Parts: sequence; structure tokens; C-alpha cells
Amino acid sequence: MTDREEEPRVVIRDKRRIDPTSGTVRVPAGEQPAGTRPAADPAGEQMSEHEATADGGQPTVVDGDSAGGDMVRQLAERTEDLQRVTAEYANYRRRVDRDRQLVVDQAAERFATQLFPIVDDIERARDHGDLTGAFKVVADRVLGLLDGLGVEAFGKAGDPFDPALHEAVMHDTSADVQVPTATTVLRQGFRRGDRVLRTAMVAVTDPETPVVAASADGATDGTVPAQPGEGPASD
Repeated sequence: MTDREEEPRVVIRDKRRIDPTSGTVRVPAGEQPAGTRPAADPAGEQMSEHEATADGGQPTVVDGDSAGGDMVRQLAERTEDLQRVTAEYANYRRRVDRDRQLVVDQAAERFATQLFPIVDDIERARDHGDLTGAFKVVADRVLGLLDGLGVEAFGKAGDPFDPALHEAVMHDTSADVQVPTATTVLRQGFRRGDRVLRTAMVAVTDPETPVVAASADGATDGTVPAQPGEGPASD
């Protein structure tokens, strides 16, 4: 330090708003003259220095309508995706349930098929009067297993012959029947619901005089009706 202390510097600022020389109104430092800048936007378009982008440019003003439209579009897309996934899952559940039920049905039918020979022996014993005592108890339990699986027997004497249900092993004719009839049942058939597991083995009796189906014009005797304009046929 010098021996003589440095005196503080005096700065005089002229803060008069009227220039004494020109008589015009002075504009304070940092302000712009009136009319050179548009009025401030009430929507808030003014931005501070902290709102400037990293590259030095001005940030982009986002339109509220476009932003709302994007949100609606994204919501519609997400909703469509959710509906598609829900439908795919529902189809998957139905397919799994159908496959599971198919496996259960196949297992039940396979087990029932193995019991059919035993049931045939039971029926033969019943026909000969040997189904008594402990044997009858066991037979009832075996038949109860088939009932529990939903398997029912079919094929009785007197049923009309049905190729889908009956297997004909013998044929004869009789005047006592009007249509082909299963007169003797050699082996019972079994079905589970609409599915035939085993056809019935039967002897079929056909009528001696087959019934002629009625034609469109009502003729049932097998003769050809006379055509219009023609006389009766002569011998």
C-alpha cells in the first residue's frame, strides 16, 4: 500500500427524465421506446432465459389442440390393443377348455370300451339265469360304472333297423313286419351322448312285400301314369 490512501471515485448519474438540452423524454436503460414492441400476450408467450433450449434456440410452443389430439389417438390405440388381447385370451381359454374336455371324453370312451366284453358276459349270464349272489353284486357295480360315464346300451328286439346303429348279420323275410326290423339282438350296442361307441349286432327281418314309395303324382302301384292326350294303355 502507498502512504497515501486512494480516495473513492465519485460517479454522478443524471436521472432526469427530461433531457435539458433537447427537451425530449428520456428512456431508462433496459427499456425500449413505446411502440417498438408488441404488448405482452396474455396467454403467456413470454419466456425467461431459463426456458431457452440447450442449443441456444428458442423453445417450440406446443399447441394445446394438437397435444389433446395426440392423447386421444394414443388412448384409442391402447384401447384397441387391450380389446385385441382380451379377445385373443378369450379364444385361448375356449380352445384350452375344448381340448381338455376332448381329452376327458376320449379317456372315458376308452375305459368304457374295455368294459364292453365284461358287460356281454353279464348279459349272457342274465339270459341263462346265473346272475345271482355275489356275481350279481359285481355285475351291478360294473353296470354302474357305465352309467357314471354316461354310457347307455341300446338295441332291443322289435326296433326298426338303422344302419347307423345296427350291424345286420342275418336276414329273413316275414309278413308280420312292414319295414326292416331287428327281430333278434345278438349283441347290445353302446353310445355316449350322440356318439356311437359300438353298434348292436342283430338279425334283420324284411317284409315279404316291400312297400313302394308314393310318387309325386300319388301313384303307388308301380304303373306309369298316362300322359295328357294319350288313351289308356292296352294289353
